[in-house]
Amino acid sequence: MEKNIKYILSVLSGEKSTRLMQIENKLSFIVSKDSNKILIKKEAEDLLKVKIESINIINRMDSRKIAIVKLKPEYQAMDIATQLGLI
Repeated sequence: MEKNIKYILSVLSGEKSTRLMQIENKLSFIVSKDSNKILIKKEAEDLLKVKIESINIINRMDSRKIAIVKLKPEYQAMDIATQLGLI
């Protein structure tokens, strides 16, 4: 059965995102404009099967909304990125 994904549009992968994964145990996502922290947290936990410690939202000038998700210490962002095919 395919999961209904509404709020997480894609995963960001770049130099800064990789550094956040390695050093701070964080993942970066492009999210929909009508999302909020609660909706993103619920969808990310269901989709990735992890527990989330905190979420920061960035509204960029190019009209994209970015969510930086910090995982709880028992989950490794690099392992999740590998599962997603980023690394």
